[in-house]
Amino acid sequence: MKSPLLKSVLIAALVFAGSNLLAQEKTSTFKVYGNCGMCKKRIEKTANVEGVSKAEWNKDTKILTLVYDEKKTDAKTVQQKIAAVGHDTELAVAPDSTYSKLPGCCLYERKSK
Repeated sequence: MKSPLLKSVLIAALVFAGSNLLAQEKTSTFKVYGNCGMCKKRIEKTANVEGVSKAEWNKDTKILTLVYDEKKTDAKTVQQKIAAVGHDTELAVAPDSTYSKLPGCCLYERKSK
């Protein structure tokens, strides 16, 4: 290569492309039970573990959209953490003792276990 600028641009492009190939971002959606804005804050805060770049819960649909690096975490782990703070998910059930300590507005209707 004759042009040092062209060589630098090519190297930068290859490095950028390589780093994107290494990232293993995945999107998952799953149901998380809750009722209100307090639930939303608790669910999203709990879901934002290392490796999660986005956690957004819709209180109307009860669906959490999770974007994460699958090398650092997975949807099952996040669901277990959410259940541990009182919110049932598709894969994990909150302990009764934790659920019962939620504020009254957050006590959603639980499915039978």
